[in-house]
Amino acid sequence: MLGFNDYLLVSVILFFVGALGVLFRRNLIYILMSLEIMLNSINITLIGLAKYSNDTNPQVLILLILVVAAVEVAVGLGLAINLMRVKKTVDVDLFKSLKG
Repeated sequence: MLGFNDYLLVSVILFFVGALGVLFRRNLIYILMSLEIMLNSINITLIGLAKYSNDTNPQVLILLILVVAAVEVAVGLGLAINLMRVKKTVDVDLFKSLKG
């Protein structure tokens, strides 16, 4: 049987993997995927919290985070596609300004 500490450990590991991906990757697609990993690690913590408490508030927060993650993917991929069309790259180091 998994305890809350196990959920928390997996969540912390995933959050730091995502944070390292955001800090050290230069490709916009990889950065967006790392942000998704960080959001999902928060969801894992909330799942553990909902499992070991009889409160329904963590379930509402999980749904809210899933909606935010879906919106982030839609907007982020739209920006990545537009930047790829304009600048011909998705390397974030090359984006000094976003003027056309």
